[in-house]
Amino acid sequence: MASRIGEILVRKNIITTAQLQAALREQKTSGGKLGSALVKLGYLTDEQLTDTLSEQFQVPSINLNDVEIDKEAIKLIPEDMAKGNILIPVNRAGSVLIVAISDPSSINVVDELRFKTGLSIEVVVASETSIKKAIDKFYDSASTMKEVMASFDDSSIGVSEEEKSESATDLERASQDAPVIKLVNLILTDAIKKKASDIHIEPFEDEFRVRYRIDGVLYEVMNPPLKLKNAVTSRVKIMSKLDIAERRLPQDGRIKLKVSKDQDMEYRVSVLPSIHGEKIVLRLLDKSNLQLDMTKLGFEPQQLKVFKDSIDAPFGMILVTGPTGSGKTTTLYSALSELNKISDNICTAEDPVEFSLKGIIQVHMQEDIGLNFAAALRSFLRQDPDIIMVGEIRDFETAEIAVKAALTGHLVLSTLHTNDAPSTITRLLNMGVEPFLVASSCNCIVAQRLARKICKECRQEVSVPPQSLVELGLSEQDARSGKVARGAGCQNCNDTGYRGRVAVYEVMGIGDEIKELILSGASAMELKKAAMKLGMKSLRQSALAKLKEGLITVEEVIRTSTRD
Repeated sequence: MASRIGEILVRKNIITTAQLQAALREQKTSGGKLGSALVKLGYLTDEQLTDTLSEQFQVPSINLNDVEIDKEAIKLIPEDMAKGNILIPVNRAGSVLIVAISDPSSINVVDELRFKTGLSIEVVVASETSIKKAIDKFYDSASTMKEVMASFDDSSIGVSEEEKSESATDLERASQDAPVIKLVNLILTDAIKKKASDIHIEPFEDEFRVRYRIDGVLYEVMNPPLKLKNAVTSRVKIMSKLDIAERRLPQDGRIKLKVSKDQDMEYRVSVLPSIHGEKIVLRLLDKSNLQLDMTKLGFEPQQLKVFKDSIDAPFGMILVTGPTGSGKTTTLYSALSELNKISDNICTAEDPVEFSLKGIIQVHMQEDIGLNFAAALRSFLRQDPDIIMVGEIRDFETAEIAVKAALTGHLVLSTLHTNDAPSTITRLLNMGVEPFLVASSCNCIVAQRLARKICKECRQEVSVPPQSLVELGLSEQDARSGKVARGAGCQNCNDTGYRGRVAVYEVMGIGDEIKELILSGASAMELKKAAMKLGMKSLRQSALAKLKEGLITVEEVIRTSTRD
């Protein structure tokens, strides 16, 4: 089949002979099917492959995003069989089961399905990507959750009313119970499927709740029985190598989980004592999702030029500012990735180190033994550095050392918590750094937020009154069309209408005019007006540019920026 599909695609001028040969080499190296190799290399789209297979095998093709999949039909085929053969049951009509499959030539699979279900099998062809997405959605925690919950009966995991009466031995024994292990593993793996960035496991007086943060917003996903809260907490603490007997103090740890043959997932674990038990927050650190290409982060072309010019300077300070969870670390890592050359010595001080970067010396802060940002910075300056990254400037001591390092031939990158780029100058001055030092050391200040992107699969245009768009900040000419986009909600985006995030930036280069204003004691508002006259785009203007491109919604513009 592989060679036939290749020949058909070449004959139809969809791919060239050279591309076919490259795909055959890729298939030989990585395994899998020829069609998948062609799609992976970008020579072919999923739709083109599906249409060709449909024509070749004379079977209908379907787009799973436009089809209502029957949840009862899903139960007829086990998950391991669906995943192993890249297929999914779509619907059942009497004694006929309609199954979407990525490779219609798999006659043995069809026979196995017929034997397994006792039904006639009608095959339709769908793209491998859409089938995998459907498997992730429909073979999810819902059915597994029922199975796990069914394994708990009233006698299992007996948790006393008084938490203090439970010994560490009791907690450890409970946490090793098979259903508890299953439940915790389910929570950790389901978060990966749903592309969550954080997991919140929260005990309350009469409720035990699990929430995932997906694209920056928290969603409740399950409510395990309240009696399991101590066993679940202990299980997570054991996996994180934390002290299960200590329930009065906060603790931090890490979990490393092998998700598949070629994917490891790390979770950063924070345990916080509360009045109803310990709340656990796990941050998912998936290096495969780390975007180090700064051209894909969300910078406008002019903003990217200013930022790249700043990091290409031989010395000076670049500051990235924004609230927690706004993507500052990703922006800094992308800059370090660009700067990472064999000729330069790069050191970073981080709290904590989120991702390991090859060729860069990364130091994890430990406040309890005196290793803070200021101490690390002092040590770095004795390590013959070219480029230094400081996780955050929190106090005058760190700010002073960072500024002096920037003035003595080093490139320094760091973050602050301020609302926009101009107010970062005011923040440094308020810390006690002299205006002439701030003006001399700063190359560039970047403020950023993360906006949820509209799901491509269910994106649709909607009409908005032009006056509303003018009030947002659009010009009357741009607002006149009154057309913006939003997501209707589909299986691809868990019915939210959003899929993925994009950064909204405000990039303020520190040129001579801005330096003079800093020296004269100008306010943040005066700095902002001057920077915008010189071409700086504010956060609102950047968000509106992405609204006009159809990348984000009106709601995301309002959520991520304020009117200038």
